[in-house]
Amino acid sequence: MKPLPPINTLRIFEAAVRHQSFTKAADELGLTQSAVSHRIKDLEQYVGSELFHRKSRKSIPTKNGNSLAEAIRTGFNTIGDAVANIKTTRDDNSLMVSLLPGFAVKWLFPRLINFDDLHPDITVSLIAQSSLADLLGGEADLAIRYGRGNYPGLNVIKLHDEKMFPVCSPNYLRSSPALKQPSDLADHTLLFDNISTIDGITPGWSTWLSETNTPDLQPLEKRQYGQSNMVIQAALADRGVALGRGLLVADDLATGQLVKPFEQEILSGFSYYLVHPITHSDKSKIRDFTQWIIEEIQQSEKSLKI
Repeated sequence: MKPLPPINTLRIFEAAVRHQSFTKAADELGLTQSAVSHRIKDLEQYVGSELFHRKSRKSIPTKNGNSLAEAIRTGFNTIGDAVANIKTTRDDNSLMVSLLPGFAVKWLFPRLINFDDLHPDITVSLIAQSSLADLLGGEADLAIRYGRGNYPGLNVIKLHDEKMFPVCSPNYLRSSPALKQPSDLADHTLLFDNISTIDGITPGWSTWLSETNTPDLQPLEKRQYGQSNMVIQAALADRGVALGRGLLVADDLATGQLVKPFEQEILSGFSYYLVHPITHSDKSKIRDFTQWIIEEIQQSEKSLKI
């Protein structure tokens, strides 16, 4: 068997050819434009040929680029067909759910026992990853996605409009300088997570500070973490003030492990969506999970007014 470039690189390249845009490919795959550009350069070095004519607004595939993209699509479709054939034999009572690690750890995991109590005949398996599962290719039965709701070819149900607000541990609040209004954050350590820009929006501290009339505020210190659940864990460990994201801090607020030092909150512009192939809409396990998660989220929203 001849050696191949990494599969993820091929997937990124195919998306860039299809969109004729590194930026649009990055949005589709949940990556940064820079990451896509680096992967394409690596692939060009691997094959020893330019694969794109880079223009100011578009990246036009070369003849070699189009040829390679078509071969990749053919290969992926062949693999997808084989996977689909295998999955048809899978127990129809199993449910594969794709979602982000932070949402899995901080909100869904603690509640899955409730779904199991209601539907003991359905076995739920989770794929917790930052990249988007190929639902049409059969990688999962459904997904919970964080974004703007633009998921072509899928049935899309909005679950929750995310709100953002500062949170910290009670111990941090007691032992640190006064924290009674947004401008007081200048005397504190702010905890940041890496969040992708989608449709020109990057929901984070800069957005919240701007919306609360403190756009030029410079904190005492900044600490960066790779995932939203890591930021929350840092706040629980008294490391500073995190930007709480609605559902992800709901349980810690309910138990008092985190507190809101002040009430200013804003809509992030992003929401959580439950998505699945349109052909799955009549499956009872999809309907059961959809009804259950909608009710669970409504309960979280009601109890904490988020």
